[in-house]
Order: sequence, then C-alpha cells, then structure tokens
Amino acid sequence: MAPEPGNELWGNFKIDGSAEHHGREREPTMLLLAAAGGDALAAEQLAPMVYDNLRRLAAARLGGGQADWTCQPTAIVHEAYLRLADQDKVDWNGRTHFFAMGAEMVRRVIADEAKRRGRQKRGGGWGRVTLDAAALEGGSAPIDPIDLDDALDTLAKVDERAARVVSLRFFGGLTEPEVAAVLGVSERTVRGDWRTAKAFLRRTLAEKGGDD
Repeated sequence: MAPEPGNELWGNFKIDGSAEHHGREREPTMLLLAAAGGDALAAEQLAPMVYDNLRRLAAARLGGGQADWTCQPTAIVHEAYLRLADQDKVDWNGRTHFFAMGAEMVRRVIADEAKRRGRQKRGGGWGRVTLDAAALEGGSAPIDPIDLDDALDTLAKVDERAARVVSLRFFGGLTEPEVAAVLGVSERTVRGDWRTAKAFLRRTLAEKGGDD
C-alpha cells in the first residue's frame, strides 16, 4: 500500500531546504513510481527534489521583488510535476501521489516567502503575497498566506483530516475522488470535511481581517 502524504514518511521530512540530496542517480520519474508503490527510500529521495523545485518555481514567479503577488498554489505544483515527471510513464496513482506530496510543501514555501517579504518591508524591495481565494468557493478577496497557514494549524488541532482535505484540494488541486483515495475515505466524507473546513476558515480569516 502506498504511503499517505502527511503520515510518518512525509511528516519526518524536514521542509526547510536542508535535506540531504542523496540518491540522485535515480531519476525523479522512477523515484515517483517507486514511492507511489510504497517504497519509503524512494519517497525519502524524491521529497527534497520536489521541495527544491517548488521553492525555485515560487521564487521565479515572484521575480521583481516589489510587485504584489497573488498566486495560485496549484499552478506551482503542476509546473513542478511537468518538470520532474515523465507523463508518459506516470499513471493516475503516481500523479495523485506527487500532487499530494507537493500540497503541504507548497503551502510552507508560500508562507515562508510571505514571512520573508514581511521582514523586508521596512527596507524596501517588498510586495505583499496573497492567495487566490477562488478555490474556497465563495471567497473573493485575496487571502494572506500567513493567516491561512495559521488558520490551518488551528483547524488541524480540532479536525486534522479536514485540514488535510484543505491542503490537498486548495494547495494540491486534487479532486474529491483523488483526495478520497489519498485519505482512504469516501467521497462523501471528503465533501463533508471540505464544507466544515471552509466554514471554519472563512470565519477565522474574517476575524483575522477584522484585527488588521
């Protein structure tokens, strides 16, 4: 059985760019296929490759420094997938596995970039990073990624699975059937978690907005 992103395997990967880059003799596509099949070593070797690509792609999209940036996290994950994986060799399970792994990573990459820009605010060369709210269905104003990151951490303490559903859908762009497959639950359960999470996030983000 393939390991689920967010369990011990992915949870033990230190998402700070300091991971050892070992095992590069195996190309990313072969590592992805092996990881999707349950190979823990392949997953360990693949994780820093995915993270580094996500971080570079995010930095490239941010570009000029001062311009505000409203991003679509799923676009970054998708571009990393196109760069790393041979689509002719990767099946549905492998693709879903990649996007599930990238979802939590890109969440951290974007939040870290927003914090970095916040620290540079006084020195110039700063622009606000926001998230496209369209995926939350009903949201219109851009979302502050640090506020969303904090809100998801809070949600995870109350309902960890619902928080994972948000990461997989909002950041990874996975569909309901794909999220259900990753989490090992029914699509109906995913829909319920998604509704619960959206209501919680809208309320929490509205409160944060009122505090600004």
